[in-house]
Amino acid sequence: MDFMSTVKGSLLEDFYPEGWDMKKIDECCEKGTAREDFWNKDFCPIACESINDFDTFMGHEIALQIKQTRENNQKLAIILPVGPMGMYKWAAYFLNEWNVACDHVTTFNMDEWADGDGNTLSNDNPASFEYSMKEAFFGKLKNTIPENQRNFATKTNLPTYPEKIAKLKAEGAKLVLVYGIGRMCHIAFWEPHFATDYKNVEEWKNAPYRLGAKLHPLTIEQNAITSFKSRTTLVPCRANTIGPALFLQADYAIGGADGALGRGMGWQGMSFLTTLHYGPDMHITSTFIPTMPGKLFYLKELAGPLVAECN
Repeated sequence: MDFMSTVKGSLLEDFYPEGWDMKKIDECCEKGTAREDFWNKDFCPIACESINDFDTFMGHEIALQIKQTRENNQKLAIILPVGPMGMYKWAAYFLNEWNVACDHVTTFNMDEWADGDGNTLSNDNPASFEYSMKEAFFGKLKNTIPENQRNFATKTNLPTYPEKIAKLKAEGAKLVLVYGIGRMCHIAFWEPHFATDYKNVEEWKNAPYRLGAKLHPLTIEQNAITSFKSRTTLVPCRANTIGPALFLQADYAIGGADGALGRGMGWQGMSFLTTLHYGPDMHITSTFIPTMPGKLFYLKELAGPLVAECN
């Protein structure tokens, strides 16, 4: 007995997004990190033995992009997540040690909690992503990113992202995407069930953002576990988010999968392995990630084998 043999007639029969091939997803869970033909030649998953290694390696990679563009006299546009978060203290540490000025950097936070109209939390609310970024990164930099070059996904500012990023790229800026992979394989809060709103993959790829987007129930539960100490009642059911038209145009991507919970438990193994092996499909957002150049840092245990255990 398994999911596929018992789902018909159950409460989960129509729960997962349309277009998900659960048998194919299950097969992905057996493949570890073996390279696929559809991967970009410059895409590389990097195993981390511990969460300390993960935070350090990922922080170093972010800091290195800022340092290298500075040395090349090149502007940097960087799309940032709130989650994972541990890498930011290390990014700040390296940049401070190297004494790198960051006034060539423009940041774009990829998403923010919102209501149905796209209104967001105030920036002094500890649950807001803007507050989190100031505490975790911007406030720790000696030569920090100018405030007028920090963009957050508010109702009025998110719609300006496409034009701002296009202008920076026209000026020779490098666009870097930093991301985590959601339980539902989202990038930012671009959920897989959004795919049914588009005629084809090309139309889907041209979508720049959404205001007040409806989040999947498992996204809510993921955030309840990882950010709200299991308190589902605190998690907003909607968010503002960038879309594929922005994150898929990145010149380089830095990803993280750190979803291990201890005692053999984890929430991100299937999402990570599906990302690596399923193949690009607009119904599973993160499957486009391996087609982009960059590094995906992951906790070693997420690579499997993903099997039942007696705890």
